Amino acid sequence: MARNEALAADPAQQRTVGDLARAAVSGWLGTALEFMDFQLYSLAAALVFQTIFFPTDAPGMAIILAMATYGVGYISRPLGAWYFGHLGDKIGRRKVLFYTILLMGASTTLIGALPTYHQVGVLAPILLVVLRLAQGFGAGAEIAGASVMLTEYAPRRRRGLVGSLVALGTNSGTLGASAIWGVLVATLSHDDIVAWGWRIPFLASVLIMIFAVWVRFNLKESPVFEARADVVDGVAVSNEELSEVVAAQGSNVLAEGLSERKGRAFFESFFLRFGQAGNSGMVQTYLISYITATLLLAPSVGTSVVIASSLVGFITVPLVGFLSDKVGRKLMYIVMTSISLVLVFPMIWMIATAQVNAVFAGYIIMHQTSVLALASLENLTMAEIFGARHRYTQMALAKEIAAIIATGVGPVVAAALVVGTGGSWWPIAIMIAIFTALSLGAAIVMPEVAGRDLTLLTDSKPGEAIIGPFARRERIKLGLPVDDEALLVK
Repeated sequence: MARNEALAADPAQQRTVGDLARAAVSGWLGTALEFMDFQLYSLAAALVFQTIFFPTDAPGMAIILAMATYGVGYISRPLGAWYFGHLGDKIGRRKVLFYTILLMGASTTLIGALPTYHQVGVLAPILLVVLRLAQGFGAGAEIAGASVMLTEYAPRRRRGLVGSLVALGTNSGTLGASAIWGVLVATLSHDDIVAWGWRIPFLASVLIMIFAVWVRFNLKESPVFEARADVVDGVAVSNEELSEVVAAQGSNVLAEGLSERKGRAFFESFFLRFGQAGNSGMVQTYLISYITATLLLAPSVGTSVVIASSLVGFITVPLVGFLSDKVGRKLMYIVMTSISLVLVFPMIWMIATAQVNAVFAGYIIMHQTSVLALASLENLTMAEIFGARHRYTQMALAKEIAAIIATGVGPVVAAALVVGTGGSWWPIAIMIAIFTALSLGAAIVMPEVAGRDLTLLTDSKPGEAIIGPFARRERIKLGLPVDDEALLVK
């Protein structure tokens, strides 16, 4: 039987296993550094920054200010997403990812060299905000670019498993940051941590940055970018040039890419991201502060529970990615968000009991279902949703605009509500439930995208995917073949 046009040759076949391995390491390292940077700050904000940069007689207010500075980093992320995303769609993914890792890593390292409030007064938090803004500007396009690059490198039927390595990078960064802070808390006194120990994690991050820069310097460009119909000599042509080509040649492929109106795919991706980003801010940032400052458990409990959950995540993340290669992205999203909604209230209640074993169990379960599982799905799903011409830009903007609302604002709102309710756990559970429900809604309305042709210039449409029951349902409804060899789930 003739193959459907959506089943065109896979550009990933143009790259060797070694090329794929380098792309995987590149994406993993960059994402690990990004999440290590932000987890270093979130743990520092929860444990010591309220003393170092925001001294106040009201401990609750100090925590709110520290979390607000955490949120400041998200203000510049959409700007970085737009600037670097547009550049990545124009000149390629590889060059842009080289720039983002440098900016992000340098900003994090310099935080470790900042003077404190007691040394220079209000200048200290001002400099901290400046570096957080620079860090966010680079990070705004880092994880989106890494996700796009690795998804475009991965074989069509293994994108879920290969793409999950980006999410493992998030997990690795979280683990690394938590482990460093765990060692500091265990080996240094509180006075030593406040005096100089807090600088060590930030300064040490430069080692990962150097290695990541070296890997990316030797990385080949995305095969999908090179195979795009609108790319000439390694550069995407402008809309004006593309219009001239369409007028001269009458190319339907180019015409569709030029005329397509954006919107649907962006909002689907926005709300998919909203759930994961919001849950990440609540679970990986605010819950650590809640455990330490509100439940009054030892700081080592907060770091230890993150380390334990991150280790479990090395199973969860690739497993969810692997399953999505079998049953599709849509079904896995619906299943995982539904599980999260069922578990959120009992698990947060368990944490609020302040019993160490219950804290560990509740946190690990929520972290796996509400954060890491969605992270495994999010990066490759969003890359598949968008067309090739604007994939990097649209994905980066959707991720970062959602993040600035959900992750940037979420911990601040939660801190204020918990303080206002005398330490109640209800605001935390309600906010996680809202974030998750919005992702579930987006998953229900989106078309299946697993295995679609990534060289298509247009955003995803029903019937283009080839993996999972929803893909079959869409293709049957449209009268497209479902018995093609490529459609069979191996």
